[in-house]
Formats: sequence, C-alpha cells, structure tokens
Amino acid sequence: MNPDVIDVKPAADYTLHVWFKNGEEGILDMKPYLDKGIFRALKDTAMFNTVQPFIGTIQWANQADLCPDTVYLDSVKI
Repeated sequence: MNPDVIDVKPAADYTLHVWFKNGEEGILDMKPYLDKGIFRALKDTAMFNTVQPFIGTIQWANQADLCPDTVYLDSVKI
C-alpha cells in the first residue's frame, strides 16, 4: 500500500508538488491527463488550482481525482 497524500500545491506548468505521509515529496506531471475525460476541465488554470488532498489522494473542485497509487507511483520523488 502506498502512502497517503497529506498536501499538494499546483504549479503554473500543470505539475503538482505532492507531500506524502511517509515524508517523501514528489512532482506529478498532469499534462498527459489534460486531454482525457473529466481532466480536460483542468486546462483552465483556475480549476487546476483548486486541487486539494482528499481521503489519501488528490481531488479538484469538479470532482476529478486520481487513484492514490497513481499519484505516488507516477510522481518523481524529490
């Protein structure tokens, strides 16, 4: 089981700085998702910037979210 997200901050280049419960940090590039389904709305930077931690993962105001495993495994650890 991968660690929960405890904080997330959006960046101008459609990346997310993510902090995990185990103390790790990562950068998640959201650009590959922006042409898919509900994630298209995240091209609007105002919507993209609504991202928040939510039950161990991340979620936006339009109810888009990602699997917690995806957030952890696809983020580049820093």
